[in-house]
Amino acid sequence: MPARHTFGESADTTRGADDLRAMALPIDRDPGDTSGYADSVGMQLLRHASLPAPGNDEAKLQGCVGHSILVTALAYGDAGGVLAAPGPSLAGVVVDLLGAPQQRDTFYAALSDPAAHSFCGITEPRHGSDAMGMEARLTATDGGYLLNGEKRYIGNGARGKIGVVFARTGLSPLTIRAILLDPAASGVQRTPIDTVGLRGAQIAQLTFSDVFVPSHAVLGQHLPVTRRGVWGAVQAFNIMRTQVAALAIGTSAAIVDLVAAAKPALDVAFHRARIDAGYALMLRGAEQADQDPAVSHLASLAKLHAVELCRDLSEWAIESLGPSSLLEHPLLEKWWRDAYGFEFMEGVSNVQRIHIAQEFAQRCA
Repeated sequence: MPARHTFGESADTTRGADDLRAMALPIDRDPGDTSGYADSVGMQLLRHASLPAPGNDEAKLQGCVGHSILVTALAYGDAGGVLAAPGPSLAGVVVDLLGAPQQRDTFYAALSDPAAHSFCGITEPRHGSDAMGMEARLTATDGGYLLNGEKRYIGNGARGKIGVVFARTGLSPLTIRAILLDPAASGVQRTPIDTVGLRGAQIAQLTFSDVFVPSHAVLGQHLPVTRRGVWGAVQAFNIMRTQVAALAIGTSAAIVDLVAAAKPALDVAFHRARIDAGYALMLRGAEQADQDPAVSHLASLAKLHAVELCRDLSEWAIESLGPSSLLEHPLLEKWWRDAYGFEFMEGVSNVQRIHIAQEFAQRCA
């Protein structure tokens, strides 16, 4: 059996994963300080694959499949490091879906600094990521809107240089809009939230008090009303669920390989086969997202399966290595915490089950 689970990665992605592995514990200890790692191979690979800069067309053409393969390979190093990486992330997906050319230029110009992060504010304290229950409000005023409300559990929310925030102008689902937000604007308050797992994401609470949003910062105005706010959020979530699955698959492989290295006599072939099956399912979800990101069932199924697999393997690893393993293997202790954090990214498991059931019910109707 090979000592390292492979996903067809290149020499660059292998080096990038090794870089992320080396910084895993330091970032876990101090997730607020990632500036010293921004130029690492792993973080720059992620950034390069997400930016539509001149001469970077090949990376953008990889689509969801290519990005999922890259994320899996780098998450083998450390998923927390992947989430700590600067770049467009979820906000970039929304801007690509809803932004006019000038808005996309504005967004990506703000990320020209290799250490610049972005954030996407959808989740709220009372309603989670349920867009229909969103309470953040945009109230019309001269030249634009006033934004009021709060968002919680926002990845890179406390350090992002630019972000996308969803809010509503009225009661109908069609009144939900996405805006480009400069977090330096008056009335924006950002507070980091301490977490147990996936600390590299440095999630935050964002509070908005009469924040002026100019009209030109509202995304999707060039699109039909049915293809603006909610439409963009749904498609972005479907795309990002495959990325969460990739994070969990990469972490699962790292856990199994750590156990195999610590106990060479232990047969881990079955667990590696489970990982390969999860990887194949993740790729199917990514292919579907590339073909039609509005279709959700495979992305939801991939995320649901990968998260359950990662949790299961983290518990198996502790059983296999004994009760002192969390002290003897600091990375295992970290990955065990991270395995439970994946549950809360882009919709919990019960939400995924609802999406899967709804999709199949429609197909059977």
